[in-house]
Amino acid sequence: MTTMHRSTTSAASRHAPGRASRSRGVAGAAAGGFLVVTSFQVALAVGAPFGRAAFGGAHAGTLPEEFRVVSAVAAGFWALAALHVLSRGGVLRRFRRLASPRITWVLAGLTAAGALMNAASSSPWERFGWAPYTLGLSILCALLARTGRDGQS
Repeated sequence: MTTMHRSTTSAASRHAPGRASRSRGVAGAAAGGFLVVTSFQVALAVGAPFGRAAFGGAHAGTLPEEFRVVSAVAAGFWALAALHVLSRGGVLRRFRRLASPRITWVLAGLTAAGALMNAASSSPWERFGWAPYTLGLSILCALLARTGRDGQS
């Protein structure tokens, strides 16, 4: 009976994801989310007609030049955010200095503020699309910030 109990326990533990595995999963989800935002900002920067879904929705179609420059800078920022969360979750080992939990908390705060700003927007795209999306990114960042590097507490 003891042998059966041991084998059942080891089978259960084999299927339960460890902290490191969960951190990598959260990091992958957050990085994927940030890359979606990056792609959207790149599209705006190169002139895609998504103005109603950005910057309060005040510009139908292609954004004015100054907003396109802001989108290009934002794309770079969100790409770095994706690298950070991958590093924080232990997926990337090359950028160890990016793994600081402080940076992750800053990202959690920025995305929470973004969710509030999007929720207050007059653009339905921002209110009903980007607001919950950025809130989700904020939650993922908060979860990742609470773990140690590579999923250790």
